[in-house]
Amino acid sequence: MVENDSQGVDVEMESAEATPDYDRLFGVITDGLIGALGGLVGTVVLTVGLLIAASVGAFDRGSFTVIAELAGATLFFDSGLAAIGFIIFLVGGMTVWPLLLASIGNYLPGDRFAIKGLPFGFILWTGFAPSFYTGQTGLFLVGYLFFTFFAHLFYGFTLGSVFDYFRERPETLV
Repeated sequence: MVENDSQGVDVEMESAEATPDYDRLFGVITDGLIGALGGLVGTVVLTVGLLIAASVGAFDRGSFTVIAELAGATLFFDSGLAAIGFIIFLVGGMTVWPLLLASIGNYLPGDRFAIKGLPFGFILWTGFAPSFYTGQTGLFLVGYLFFTFFAHLFYGFTLGSVFDYFRERPETLV
């Protein structure tokens, strides 16, 4: 923007167009919802892998009880702790892990978030495997490690795929 000063000389003025705060707030909320959606889809895929492992005896669904106990659910509930633990697991899969992938995604190998989700899933698996281990031995231990490993890879890939899908959408949608 060019204006004349008091002596008739053209002076260039910078005009800073301020973006309204509601645009940024809307973007943060939208990104949060996309992360939660990606986490939900990823956790559903992960759960399918865990249910397959449970059906062959390689995973104990009761291990979700530990999460509920750590969260203090025993103060309020006497039964159904595995279900409460799974709900906590689901909420974590929809909030904490998508936020972490969004935060560190630029540092992971790969050109798309779907590919970056694979090493991310591996990283999550390294914490999950010892935490949810319930004493399996022999082929059940091999099955436990196999199914939980691939379930976590699929979680990371699916979460990243949802991120990629919404990233490529027109600006008006996201």
